[in-house]
Amino acid sequence: MSSNLTAPTIFLIAGSPITDVHAVFLCSPFCVRALNLLMPKQQAAICPTPNIIYALPSIIQPLDLADLFPKLQPLEIELGSGDGSFLVAYARQVPEHNFIGVERLLGRIRKLERKGRRADLANLRAVRIESAYFLRYLLPPHSAAALHIYFPDPWPKRKHRRHRLVSMDFPLIAEAALHPGGAVYLRTDDEDYFTQIKEVFGGTAFFRPVPTPAALAALPTDFETGFLARGIKTLHAAYQTALESQ
Repeated sequence: MSSNLTAPTIFLIAGSPITDVHAVFLCSPFCVRALNLLMPKQQAAICPTPNIIYALPSIIQPLDLADLFPKLQPLEIELGSGDGSFLVAYARQVPEHNFIGVERLLGRIRKLERKGRRADLANLRAVRIESAYFLRYLLPPHSAAALHIYFPDPWPKRKHRRHRLVSMDFPLIAEAALHPGGAVYLRTDDEDYFTQIKEVFGGTAFFRPVPTPAALAALPTDFETGFLARGIKTLHAAYQTALESQ
């Protein structure tokens, strides 16, 4: 067998179904789809390091969160996770929560997976898809404790602003994703976008502004580290839903 093997090799005991924990996997960072066929506890028994990237079994059916994590815990989601620097640090700091990083770009999500695997984080998963689609169609209703949106594309040209993630309908979508008392945490370096964020959340009856926790604000993202080094300040905002459903 070549030592340059780049794809997972799977050996099954004759007659064993794919869900049988006696299947033997030679694990690599690329054993995503095969391991997704197993439940999280079976994955852990077979592969010594966590499977971070979750290959969606469907893009029209909501996720079954029990299939993603070995233990159900409060869920936090970062929409646009960049290279994973923030999310890996935060998931390590808060092991009693589960985290999903949503990222469209393949190179970035692979960086997130490498960092998560090195940190051996069982409470971290990554999904490669557009953030708005994930939030609207794939996340089960009222399942998240928090949404993190840090330095989303500001689409600075006026004719492109309709592409911004945080638009007029976003608070309604976010409220449907969060459980009562859940929060949205936002950061940007773009003052125009920050003004829009405050306007769209300020115009809703089901969110109220709250301070960003100091421990959370102290964890920079990869973009933020670069901006701060250039003297560009970070603009913070946070909004919480009512403690009881409206």
